[in-house]
This record gives sequence, C-alpha cells and structure tokens, in this order.
Amino acid sequence: MIFWIIVMLLFLAVEAATVGLVSIWFAVGACAALIAAALGAQFWLQFIIFLAVSGIVLVTLRPFARKFLNVRKKPTNADRVLGVICPVTEDIDNIAGTGAVSVGGKEWTARSLTGVNIMAGSFVRVSSIQGVKLIVEPAAETVKAE
Repeated sequence: MIFWIIVMLLFLAVEAATVGLVSIWFAVGACAALIAAALGAQFWLQFIIFLAVSGIVLVTLRPFARKFLNVRKKPTNADRVLGVICPVTEDIDNIAGTGAVSVGGKEWTARSLTGVNIMAGSFVRVSSIQGVKLIVEPAAETVKAE
C-alpha cells in the first residue's frame, strides 16, 4: 500500500509542477491500485489495475479536459494589420525611438525591421507587432492595401 501512496503522490507532484494534465491520469490509476491493495489484491493485479484505470481515464477524459483547459491564442484585431501597406506619418528612426504610421485611420508607433531610417510620406509594409509597436519595412508598392 505504501508503494501506491508514494506513486500517487509522485504523479500528483508532477501534475502540480506542470499544470498541464500530464500525469493526473496515472495518479488516478495509482489510487485505484491503492484501493485494490487495501482490499488484499496481489501486486500483479494491482499493477494491471493501475495500467488499465490509467489508460481508460487517459483515453476517455483527456479529450474533454483539453477542450476546457486548452488556452488557445486568439487572434486580435491588431493581427489584421500584418502585411498591410501604410503611409509613414512620422520619420522612423530606431536609434532616436521615433516613428509612426497610419493604418486604417489609426496612428501606430512604428520601428524599422532592418534599422534603416524611413522618411515620412513613404510607404511601408507591416512585418510584425511587438507590444504596441508595428515593425515595418519599406514597401516596393506605393498604394495602400487596407
């Protein structure tokens, strides 16, 4: 019985450390084996019960648990600006920490992807977003594609 208590506590500790539904299934199996041990079952039967219950719980409950606990990254409206060509409204200078672009009528702080200065009035393509800043690169096209 002590063996299954240690195994169960070990799996619970791993689960507490990872918080990702990694080993809770095996803790349930260890609990079932502990009950079998308390009822006087042979060790080989306890081990079979451990494997069977762990497997059944894993296969049946994990898909349901993942639906509720899976934190998926949801795209925001800000992601819509990626790839958009927009005008530079304030000179972009990474060293001076200045620069702005207009996307969809909204003013965004901008930084150059390559580090080159980009003059106001030119057009850039949005490469990525870092916090509240758009990372841009000079665009070959001069037509806004919003």
